[in-house]
Amino acid sequence: MNNAAQFQVPGTGGHLASDLCVLFDRLFRGSYHTCLLAGGDEPIYLPAGKDQGLHRIVFRQDYFASALHEIAHWSIAGEPRRQQVDYGYWYYGDGRSPSQQASFEKVEAKPQALEWILAAACDFRFRASDDNLTAQEFDNSGFKQAIYRELLQFCRLGLPARAVCFRLALCQFYGTTAELEASAFDAGVL
Repeated sequence: MNNAAQFQVPGTGGHLASDLCVLFDRLFRGSYHTCLLAGGDEPIYLPAGKDQGLHRIVFRQDYFASALHEIAHWSIAGEPRRQQVDYGYWYYGDGRSPSQQASFEKVEAKPQALEWILAAACDFRFRASDDNLTAQEFDNSGFKQAIYRELLQFCRLGLPARAVCFRLALCQFYGTTAELEASAFDAGVL
């Protein structure tokens, strides 16, 4: 479903999370019964239930990068995963052990690669996040390489359909190129 070009939203000249909410809702509220919401202390995905008719992607406070990251997770998640809180994944907060960190990095490389692609569509700086601020010093270069490998895979094989639709809407809104070329991404900036 590619309805990204069916609307025009006046640009704000900045990177406001509220713009992402408007774009996302215009594209997916009706077709996927899903909305994007700011204001969470922690990001979370909440499937629709008895008291709530919409699936909700809640991102941290009003952080633009958090919104892009949560949209990336949603874009990758299949239908069964979208019926579970946080897509059925585990989450260990800050202070992960080395083995917990390795597990985190294994499942986070793909969504962070997609987040990077979406950030580029917004002309917004992507920063890889190991999301483990209180842990001992460790080398995250392997994680950054994994993100880059996943990005190259997306460029070769294409994006999930919902990500294509949202990315095109972002390109239109921010006036960036719709071409997805691996050469536009530099692993050295991670």
